[in-house]
Amino acid sequence: MPVPVPRQAEPPVVLPDGGLTLLVIEDDPGGSLSCPDMADMSGTAGTPVRIRTARNLTEAERLLTDDVQCILLDLALPATDHPSGRPAGEPERAAGPEGSEGPDELATLRRVLRLAPHHAVLALTAEADAERAAEAVRVGAQDYLFRDELDGRVLSRAIRYAVERKRADFAQRQLTETRLLAQENARLERGLLPHPLLAGSDLRFAARYRPGRSRALLGGDFYDTVRTPDGTVHAMIGDVCGHGPDEAALGVELRIAWRALTLAGLCGDELLATLQEVLEHERADEEIFATLCTADIAPDGRSAAVCLAGHPAPLLVRPGEAPVLLPQDDGGPALGLLPDARWPHREVELGEAWSLLMYTDGLVEGRIGEGTRRLGQEGMIELMTRQVKEGLHGEELLEAAVSEVQALNGGELTDDLAVVLLDRG
Repeated sequence: MPVPVPRQAEPPVVLPDGGLTLLVIEDDPGGSLSCPDMADMSGTAGTPVRIRTARNLTEAERLLTDDVQCILLDLALPATDHPSGRPAGEPERAAGPEGSEGPDELATLRRVLRLAPHHAVLALTAEADAERAAEAVRVGAQDYLFRDELDGRVLSRAIRYAVERKRADFAQRQLTETRLLAQENARLERGLLPHPLLAGSDLRFAARYRPGRSRALLGGDFYDTVRTPDGTVHAMIGDVCGHGPDEAALGVELRIAWRALTLAGLCGDELLATLQEVLEHERADEEIFATLCTADIAPDGRSAAVCLAGHPAPLLVRPGEAPVLLPQDDGGPALGLLPDARWPHREVELGEAWSLLMYTDGLVEGRIGEGTRRLGQEGMIELMTRQVKEGLHGEELLEAAVSEVQALNGGELTDDLAVVLLDRG
């Protein structure tokens, strides 16, 4: 009967005494493996090698428990007990192109490899079958042994070599799969990061984004900037509460929805109410909410309509003036908190030359030193004032600001961080 495909997901266990268990699959009860010196082998470190014997694959399946690390298979063993030499119900193999194709000489080995994909397998054959032994290794066995040269010392060494090679192969395969998965995730996450649409605008754009999750590229923070056909530049930054992959996915959905709605011409309460509806449909928990800050900069670049939905106010920097926070006392609630919320827009005069810094709370909630004191908005203003006086702007200003915030925190920030800088003049 056919040998079923195993349901194993993990490699064999390591025995407490460091010993190894060998499952011998052969149908010759008088073969060389029945000699007394094979039954009481010990490895070079004095640890035992235990031997179990199966006469066919059905019996081998029953004896293949988690404490078996290695299998020694006699390649002369039939793949099945069926008289025809093939599993019941399996049709006879068709002849090859020249009518010469016969039974698969390594069918037994292939079935054992399917039965025990995580076990080391040694192929046993006669010295006259060296070619088939080499082919067994190419198919998936860790090594081959000649029956006429076999003794306890040779077998013990071969078993340990095969087990270690299988473990190394398994570890390498896991490492490769992990690396490929990480690369694929990185490509996916990079594709989900925004690409600002500012063609035709004289505004300069810079951004920094760092997720709080280890080895991630996306967090719950999100931002975007687009220019509509009327010349208005729309900028946005937001923060989904929480730090897991669900929050990161929701942040991406909100950003894409904001861009689509903005390009479709929605604005004001209609835009934010629709975003809130998206959040309510997509969030995993009713307690999930998102803060948001939007700035619609007029085509002439001299003014903006700023809206706050539970989000920190932007920082405005003008040449020759100290950086100041825009008013925050007339903002609306975060998205997802109130069903019939309204979000007032405040008109802000920007002037001829200016820089507007939009950020998430990851920038201001980092610690200062080893205590519990936080940087806060006042600390951020002091930090930005000093760096602006040093002549920094654009990418250099953002990089210096984020680096100093991390240095004050004593290392990587645990919260997601997003910073967007738009400037003119």
